Amino acid sequence: MIGHCATWVERAGWVDNFDAAVEGRLPQDRKGREFSDSDVYKLMEAMAWEIGRTGDQHLDELFRSYTARIAPVQEPDGYLNTMFGRPGQGERYSDLQWGHELYCFGHLIQAGVARARTTGADDDFVRVAVRAADHVCEAFGPDGNAGVCGHPEIEVALVELYRLTGDQRYLDQARLFVERRGRGVLGDIEFGAQYYQDHQPVREQTVFDGHAVRALYLAAGAADLAIEDGDDQLLETITRQTLTTLARRTYLTGGMGAHHEGESFGADHELPPDRAYSETCAGVASVMLNHRLLLATGEARHADAVERTLYNVVATSPAEDGRAFYYTNTLHQRTPGQPADPEHASPRAASSLRAPWFHVSCCPTNVARTVASLGAYLASTDDSGVQLHQYAGSTVRAHLPQGDVVLRVVTDYPADGVVRVEVVEAPSAAWTLSLRVPAWAEGATLEVAGGPAETVAPGYRQVERTFAAGDTVVLTLPMAPRWTWPDPRVDAVRGQVAVERGPLVMCVESVDLGDDVAAVRVRTDQAPREEDGRVVVTASTVDLADTPWPYGVEPDAGAVRGSSGGERSVPLVPYHHWANRGPSTMRVWMPTI
Repeated sequence: MIGHCATWVERAGWVDNFDAAVEGRLPQDRKGREFSDSDVYKLMEAMAWEIGRTGDQHLDELFRSYTARIAPVQEPDGYLNTMFGRPGQGERYSDLQWGHELYCFGHLIQAGVARARTTGADDDFVRVAVRAADHVCEAFGPDGNAGVCGHPEIEVALVELYRLTGDQRYLDQARLFVERRGRGVLGDIEFGAQYYQDHQPVREQTVFDGHAVRALYLAAGAADLAIEDGDDQLLETITRQTLTTLARRTYLTGGMGAHHEGESFGADHELPPDRAYSETCAGVASVMLNHRLLLATGEARHADAVERTLYNVVATSPAEDGRAFYYTNTLHQRTPGQPADPEHASPRAASSLRAPWFHVSCCPTNVARTVASLGAYLASTDDSGVQLHQYAGSTVRAHLPQGDVVLRVVTDYPADGVVRVEVVEAPSAAWTLSLRVPAWAEGATLEVAGGPAETVAPGYRQVERTFAAGDTVVLTLPMAPRWTWPDPRVDAVRGQVAVERGPLVMCVESVDLGDDVAAVRVRTDQAPREEDGRVVVTASTVDLADTPWPYGVEPDAGAVRGSSGGERSVPLVPYHHWANRGPSTMRVWMPTI
């Protein structure tokens, strides 16, 4: 993914924008939208995390080469942007609604934080990021510009930089930006002020509304601020907004955003599967927010939300080779669509198949930085011990007051439900290992150090003991596929059913059905099951025919000639796998017989 994105930011001219700034070729040679700088920064964040994980010298050289092209563009006061501030361009901060200058600074700063955490603060790119943050604090501080950015992102970045440096002014500036929201400083537009998250103060909102990515980025920044300020009231407000949104405005996949217009949330329970926008970046933002709330509250439902969204939105966006992406993530594809041109960026977000790049290509670089930083989502520590939140083959090293702990996690999850935690190193004093049992995992069992298996309830199961090297803890999660029914208030899927297996949402594709998925009808009196390593359901198809009138006096009567072929086992595939075998129709929610 990183290599693919690097090829495209060069090919699209977005890195050359920095060269053009140095060589005096702007604005005539500038390429891309006003926020194209940010995609270079997101790519650099992905590179920074991956360099830290692998020590890849080639990638480090590429990172340094980007830094050498970007740093000369920074002006003496720290301002850095290729879209504004030069003859023939708009003045600095002359278009806070749409200009994305602070948004670009946010991604620059986050990339700088990633670089500092993995390579060290004595780095040219880190210095660029810190100077940019200093400029933001000077320009938008208490005595400066009282505006906010039309696209939140700077808020979370400034808190991250505060955590890195301990410099209080970054936290203070993040607080100013959060508290200025909802005062109408950006004005109104056809989508409403909620598009910018400027319709209502953060503390007064009850549910997320407006542009989904903007809402979730702002909430993540507000959550960070609440944690650092010890502001329990703000934290409770953000938590309540998040839980209400999960309960009323979230797709089965974890996707958020029901409207293509304004890339926005719909009303409560307005979740049409075939019109789902469910932007990949909104999935990334939901992961960011829920992980922060998990660390702040210890509530397993936030870790469950992270898991659901990672497996069913973030993992769905990229093709298996990492060279094409979905920007939006429908739950029902009515037409097979056409393969995207591999040589050209897609002009449309709602592509029928994954595209190699987009004119607005925020999602590929966002997926890349998220995947590169996945290790940070697996585990956490506190004074009592280690908590495992997400399960993947990994080694976890932790420094506890009792001494150092090294754990090896061995698992094929979610292919199977066995998670084996091996203690490689442990102190001679007792400490606590906590393992998350997902909400869907009724009947999960736990074995500790060869002891008998015990049933464990959803939530966090804590094992407190003096561990010795060689001890094992085995969590077994039930992975049998299961039916999932919708809340009856979700009108768009009433009378339909979905299948989940572990954390994976399943779907039916025309490739396997041998027919358009509009024709499928499933039997729910027979449980979904596994046959030859695949999840299958008992289903039939109906013959669909055009009629003069699409309605009738009997179910399906308006467009049906009769039953086709009787009942049979129909295989399903994980939703994140769909469309990897070429054009197809697909649906997650299936009508019942």
